[in-house]
Amino acid sequence: MKASKLFVVLLFIVFNLGFNSIFAQDEEEQIRYYQMEPLDDSLFIKIQEALFIDPPDPKAEIVVDLRDANNQTISIKSVLYPFLAVPPELRARVITYPFKLNLEEDINYGSVFTRVFQKIRISKVAQPPTKMQISPTLGYINPFFQLQGGERLGLSLKKDVGLSMGVGTPYSGALETNMMEVNFHILGVRAGIFSHIDAMIEAIKTQNHNNLIFSEGFQINYVVPFGNFFEFGYFKATAKIGEGKRDAYLHPTNYGNTVLNPDSTIKYQARIIDNEQSYLNWELRYPVSILGSTRGRVYVSQFLDEWHFGFALREASLAGSTFDLSFDGMPKSKYRQPQYNINLLVQKVMEGWGFSAFSIGPSASLSRLDNGSFGFTKIFVNMRFKIGTSL
Repeated sequence: MKASKLFVVLLFIVFNLGFNSIFAQDEEEQIRYYQMEPLDDSLFIKIQEALFIDPPDPKAEIVVDLRDANNQTISIKSVLYPFLAVPPELRARVITYPFKLNLEEDINYGSVFTRVFQKIRISKVAQPPTKMQISPTLGYINPFFQLQGGERLGLSLKKDVGLSMGVGTPYSGALETNMMEVNFHILGVRAGIFSHIDAMIEAIKTQNHNNLIFSEGFQINYVVPFGNFFEFGYFKATAKIGEGKRDAYLHPTNYGNTVLNPDSTIKYQARIIDNEQSYLNWELRYPVSILGSTRGRVYVSQFLDEWHFGFALREASLAGSTFDLSFDGMPKSKYRQPQYNINLLVQKVMEGWGFSAFSIGPSASLSRLDNGSFGFTKIFVNMRFKIGTSL
């Protein structure tokens, strides 16, 4: 009897949620004071172009106030404009925009737990990727530069001919590796060199036994021309790290890169990539747009004989907030302990041009600690810069 009653209650809750979702748009059309969730990049750009805002920001904070019929306004990045300055066609789209944050709603002690979920619109949780993201020759073009790890910054010289660069590997966390790379792109081919910035791994003195340490070398990769879904390539180190530097990196008392067993044998040790080591790498990915993100992907890959899986979102939007979120899992490696990296970078922390160009937030790595337990090996601040407009 109790089970059947519980089932009826659950059924009522599900029905009620579904009913609310169906009529959410009709209810929100009556809202007179609201913030527009940044889930329609083209509309946001058109509004700003109509008000001569250059360059337009597809993730700008736009607040509409229609409460006073004689003084209706639209605020963009805290700058107030008369609503009548917006062309009639765009005004109609703003008034009927379905994804609004009601700024007149009542806030109570439970709102901190419920408000975010109330604002989620299922139809905007997942959308098709952009044409640029699925192009095998143009997918590298990317206006985001992350200080440590993440997708490479891609600059187009002429459509499918361009350059990319990055610090860390595409899968590494903060302060995990000293790698940096520069690549040339043409017709789906990516060829480049990699080197090292040693200060990136020497700043932290403990829990470095899962670090990746690079010398110098080259790589060449190719995106199979059936969408931007599969990339494979060859990676080779051509220089050897000097014995003095090698001893410093692997000595247990210097940088925390080696953990010993009680009998003085090596338990954990940082991995060095040098001295003619070569690898075949590949990545299978699917471009996505989740929570209105302007660039995103889910992937599984093998990089330097280590398995990776994860996802990355740029400029995702939820309940009025804009953020980057990425996760990388390395469940299996012949050389290092399993590791899981998380990055959360929050936008809208600066004023002026930095409002959408800069994001900052925590970067954390979870793996086996030097004492054998599982926990945070690295927690540090990461940053992302946006150079140009969203694609």
